[in-house]
Amino acid sequence: MSAYAPPALNAYRESSVLTASPEQLVVMLYDGAHRFLTQSAVAMREGRAGLAGEKLRRAEAIIDELLATLDMSVGEIAERLQALYVFFKEHLMSARLEQDAGKVDDVARFMRELRSAWAGISGS
Repeated sequence: MSAYAPPALNAYRESSVLTASPEQLVVMLYDGAHRFLTQSAVAMREGRAGLAGEKLRRAEAIIDELLATLDMSVGEIAERLQALYVFFKEHLMSARLEQDAGKVDDVARFMRELRSAWAGISGS
């Protein structure tokens, strides 16, 4: 791998974020959350609680961002998304306490489905 790959990759990611539509940004957030949830579940299964917790915190931070950016003025859709995100946070809190990778997988599966819907909206 070239020594220039990491800076080039970072520049590409930054450019992608700066030029993305709001819908595409939501898809990117879902992608990140899914990646961290998957990494957390794997770490839990391997008994690596510290790493699992770190990855879970990163996924939760993304869910917090999704919650914070909801436009509640659009009505029922935003309310339902808010309820889902709150459920995800509660489910992940339970997963952390019980070290239950299956609960993390549940949230990852729901996030994948939501990502698919947003990708359809954004044309991604």
